[in-house]
Amino acid sequence: MVGQVTNSVPIFVGEAAHRILKEAAFFGSGVVLNPSGFLRHRQPFVLGPFTITPFLNDHSAFDTYALLIEAGGRRLLYSADLQAHGRKAGLFEEFIRNPPAGVDVLLIEGTNLRAEDTPKSGLTEQQVERDLIHTFRTAPGIVLAMYSGQNIDRLVTMFRACLRAERYFVLDLYAASVAGATENPNIPKAGFNKVLVYVPLWQRVRVKESGEFGRASAIRPVRIYSEELAGRAKELVLTFRASMIREIENAGCLAGAVAVWSMWPGYLEQPGQERLLEFFRRKGIPLETHHASGHAHLPDLQRLAKAVAPERLVPIHSFAPRRFAEFFENVETHRDGEWWAV
Repeated sequence: MVGQVTNSVPIFVGEAAHRILKEAAFFGSGVVLNPSGFLRHRQPFVLGPFTITPFLNDHSAFDTYALLIEAGGRRLLYSADLQAHGRKAGLFEEFIRNPPAGVDVLLIEGTNLRAEDTPKSGLTEQQVERDLIHTFRTAPGIVLAMYSGQNIDRLVTMFRACLRAERYFVLDLYAASVAGATENPNIPKAGFNKVLVYVPLWQRVRVKESGEFGRASAIRPVRIYSEELAGRAKELVLTFRASMIREIENAGCLAGAVAVWSMWPGYLEQPGQERLLEFFRRKGIPLETHHASGHAHLPDLQRLAKAVAPERLVPIHSFAPRRFAEFFENVETHRDGEWWAV
């Protein structure tokens, strides 16, 4: 975790990512960094003996970069986590058309390559949008939308689907703060047409305890309160989290409600989700899953490897590194903690 790195280690991060992490830290899910510098797309910088060139990635985490690291006449490319099917898929295509040359080692992510499955492609962000539009249009009551507040692609997808379905997209204060921290005029946030903000109890307590009342004041013109939810239920897609169960149930807005899970489905099987699932069963709320992976699928990873054409390809961030040799050339695997020469 970057928060455990000592102050003597220089940290470089995307400028927007830095702002997002700082905002998220207020809500307990980020970190306040003291960066030595900021990463910028295709702008190299020197750090000691290394020349580092960042490449902005298409990824569910906003402002993520692949890194080309050069030293001693050798070149290592770290793919970082990436998609090729998100809102910024054009960045992946740009990289494929114009990759760095002469790469000795490609460190390539492989989250979607698993030991037990036959690798395949999955949904794109545009297909998730299409499925959400159908759900939003046909839901007889309020839609309870569960997604990561830091997945900006999904926030945009939710907003676009709401517009097409003629519903209001209701952010919570956390999602509204993260969206604002992007400082991107195209990212939906408080002040956009059809965007409202609901402040759950725990977030109201957080604002009160911190004394940062300006956070609530800033969204006052578009704030929606619990007593309004029942009367407007059929026109709302509400950002929902398990911590909100009691207050939303007390609001009496759940007649005809539909829940949407827009994260990795495996999270629903993890300990701690029983309360959420029991709530849906008890209230008779159907649960639909609409999600596209935040990581590239095998065909796109193969396109990346072909474009870069490294002397060696080393899998990282994978459940099945040994399977890479089935699908890639020049594969070399290494254990965690093992030192090896580039």
